[in-house]
Amino acid sequence: YEVIFPGNVTDAKDPPQWILNVTNDGWFGLSSGPYQHFASARLRAVEEGLPLVRAANTGISAVVDPYGRVIASLGLGREGIIDNPLPQALSGGTVYSRFGDVILLGLLLLGVTATWRSRKKT
Repeated sequence: YEVIFPGNVTDAKDPPQWILNVTNDGWFGLSSGPYQHFASARLRAVEEGLPLVRAANTGISAVVDPYGRVIASLGLGREGIIDNPLPQALSGGTVYSRFGDVILLGLLLLGVTATWRSRKKT
């Protein structure tokens, strides 16, 4: 489930070429949990610009490219093997992989400052 947390997937000082997500979604059963975890995993691939391989004991297992497209997969509750070449990472990464939450924090600070200044004038 660790893949659901943005910014905790890779190391900026030593960036990987791909993401491996090994997970136990068995305790979710046939609920929406495995689908939500898989959607989060795809989002991590996009935000980091890296291909992702997800191996889940009860599915959903998949190979995802850096754009979040599912290249190969096994559905929920399916057993099998995925034998697929690993897609290439995006060259240069993404804005998020380089700067992380700094941009969001900067926008938040800008918004707070603008609000404070507009209230100070009135």
